[in-house]
Amino acid sequence: MPEESFLNKMNAGGEKVTRQARKLSGTGIYHVMLRGNERKDIFRDDEDKQRFLDGIDAKRKDAEFTFYAYCLMDNHVHLLINSHEQDIGTIIKSIAVRYATYYNWKQNRVGHVFQDRFKSEPIEDDQYLIMAIRYIHNNPVKAHLVENPACYRWSSYSAYLTTQAPAWLDIEFVLNIIASDRNAALTEFERIALEADNTRFIDIEEEKAVQTIEEGRKFLSKLMREHYEGWSVERVREDTAMRTEIIRQLRSETKLSQRVIAALLGINKSIVEKVKTD
Repeated sequence: MPEESFLNKMNAGGEKVTRQARKLSGTGIYHVMLRGNERKDIFRDDEDKQRFLDGIDAKRKDAEFTFYAYCLMDNHVHLLINSHEQDIGTIIKSIAVRYATYYNWKQNRVGHVFQDRFKSEPIEDDQYLIMAIRYIHNNPVKAHLVENPACYRWSSYSAYLTTQAPAWLDIEFVLNIIASDRNAALTEFERIALEADNTRFIDIEEEKAVQTIEEGRKFLSKLMREHYEGWSVERVREDTAMRTEIIRQLRSETKLSQRVIAALLGINKSIVEKVKTD
């Protein structure tokens, strides 16, 4: 890779911004994972996957953002996106809502398609960017769907090899980070893609099923710390809207019984029963 880091230049002098709900990236680049509500499939066929990609293209006409990689799996999506100083949450939500509207119409259903809160992690330097792209492209290999990322249709890997990318996918930015000569960059890109790596990224399987009350306490504590800073369980209990949101997340993201959720929050089980997750 070139000695001077592209992303370090983008990040230089940037004031660190913190927000309760999400770690912000100094470069504007994020690895994002969207998953199906209750881990259910969000794509039933190739038409669904194409509709999701079409939605990205349509959204880009309204907002400036760039993707560097993507991979669509049956029950989740990995995206590597540069928000260009726009709110990442607004961009991802608009893409998700557009697809969910289509999916619910096609399946003649109502309710959430995606889990309410998508996961993201900031990408702050060139090396981490390249590793994240490798990780995203190797998701189908990890899932034993294909032996080589080049064999999977619904990722951006083939766009790099054929150099036929949609307008919203900037492969040149990534190839220029790898090497200044294009042919050398493509050769190195393929080599890196097949290289073993143990770097941990956000993943659909990273969270174990939370089932016991002790696991529930730890999960609730982590949830409050990462997304609801300044809130206490007592305060949540008294705020109907926030209480409903917490219950919905506990029901959709864990395997805790309604009785255990009620005990964790110190509320009546009937309150938990009334909160719908779908």
